[in-house]
Amino acid sequence: MKYALFTVSSPTMTLEELAPRLHEYGYEGWELRVVDEPPNPKGMEFWHGNKSTVPASTFKDEVPRLQKLAEDNHLELINLGTYVRSDSAWANIEQAFANAVAIGAPSLRINVPEYDGKSTLKPIWDTAFANFKRIEELAAQHNVKVLTEIHHGTICPSASSMRMFVGGLDPKHIGVIHDCGNMVHEGYENYRLGLEMLGEYLALVHVKNVTMYPFRISADSAVEWRHKWWPMHQGVASIRAVISTLMDIGYDGWISFEDFSTQQKFEDRAKFNIDFVKQIVEEERTKRTTPES
Repeated sequence: MKYALFTVSSPTMTLEELAPRLHEYGYEGWELRVVDEPPNPKGMEFWHGNKSTVPASTFKDEVPRLQKLAEDNHLELINLGTYVRSDSAWANIEQAFANAVAIGAPSLRINVPEYDGKSTLKPIWDTAFANFKRIEELAAQHNVKVLTEIHHGTICPSASSMRMFVGGLDPKHIGVIHDCGNMVHEGYENYRLGLEMLGEYLALVHVKNVTMYPFRISADSAVEWRHKWWPMHQGVASIRAVISTLMDIGYDGWISFEDFSTQQKFEDRAKFNIDFVKQIVEEERTKRTTPES
């Protein structure tokens, strides 16, 4: 396996500050956050005021700087983490492809539409699939793969729902990002079941973690539960089970870290996380190579 970091998870650092740290900690690649966002009056956070973000509208101007940073710090660009969806304006989708081509990215993220449970699913699903057929044509034309992420609050919150969606698309051009943290919010399934269902569509694995806590107890003693981003080794998702299952099915691609927890400062959690996962990989390999007594 190879290890990368999605720069959405490093909001306090510029890319110039981040790149040498990633190389120092043992990361081999990075996944760039690419989006235009307005200033955040509340200050800096993961999704607003993030210093490791590249604006989509001026991305092409940044390409020489980004390429030099990657080359100087031995980091492979594994994906452009854009924030366009299949229901975004078509001009924004075309711009995302143009940015990926400009920097030579192997893939870019385009997600499926959001879903709040208040609307009839079928028209949203059918329109999204029709849009992805058009997106598939662009992917083939530009030789850039499109990755769509399993994500809570969308029409594809689980591996099985995502497999149903991408089933009529060409896995040479359309792939899936598996995300165990998102599936704590919504869509958890047995990891092996989901990963085997994705099969040849599995293109990238995000790892992060989440906890659940009782938010409110009503007059009838019913408990309302909420989710909160949590350290990689302490949340509800079993990172060991995810990694072990990936090894069982022969996955040898990228693991991209996307930790939104805040109990540690970024530098500490970025180093801990990769060491934690590497230790799991080593222990699982030892299990598989040590003869049973």
